[in-house]
Amino acid sequence: MEIRKELTTSDSTDSTPKEDVKREVYELMKLVVLFLLIFWGLKTFVVEGYEVQGASMQPTLVDSERILVFKLGNQLSRLPFLANLETVDSGDVIVFDSNIENNKRYIKRVIAKGPPNESGKKAVAHPIESTLPGLYDVNVRFEQGRIFVDNHLLQEDYLLDEERYSPERDERYLRPGEYYVLGDNRSESKDSRSFGPVHQEQIIGKAIFRFWPISKIGLL
Repeated sequence: MEIRKELTTSDSTDSTPKEDVKREVYELMKLVVLFLLIFWGLKTFVVEGYEVQGASMQPTLVDSERILVFKLGNQLSRLPFLANLETVDSGDVIVFDSNIENNKRYIKRVIAKGPPNESGKKAVAHPIESTLPGLYDVNVRFEQGRIFVDNHLLQEDYLLDEERYSPERDERYLRPGEYYVLGDNRSESKDSRSFGPVHQEQIIGKAIFRFWPISKIGLL
């Protein structure tokens, strides 16, 4: 009897470290999964990093710089009861999905936005070719490098002097949920002058912070 008791005690003692290891591995796996879920949630719904490609936003943003894009506001505006939430304003720099090229995103500056949606319903996208104005539509006119919003000249301090003059002309009427966007480097930018207004559903988020290069780190 005494021998059996000693063996039982010994077996119990030997099994304890194994159980501890299993428990620690399990806890570690839970932490890893939790971290991945939090990371996925933040990247999908709150904030995401992007690398600037091309010269269309110079001098504000230069090729290969890295920025953080705030997405939460725009994600919330997709909810039916928050359809009228204003998340983007004129002057903001935004990232959005192309409406003419699959799997391509642009970064541009919002020059003007459509009128408020008073109906409480989600705004519906309109064809690019639609140029007939509605009663409350916002008129945007690009004329010889100058921008007029409802016949008011827009002051653009962020532009280089050589970008203030252009032979191009473009005119659009913005409905609720539509945005007229341009690159700060107008001569090198593909923007609303070619593909028309950007709709709210295309917008990924607003560029808020530059974190690379370190020498230019700061809010946008």
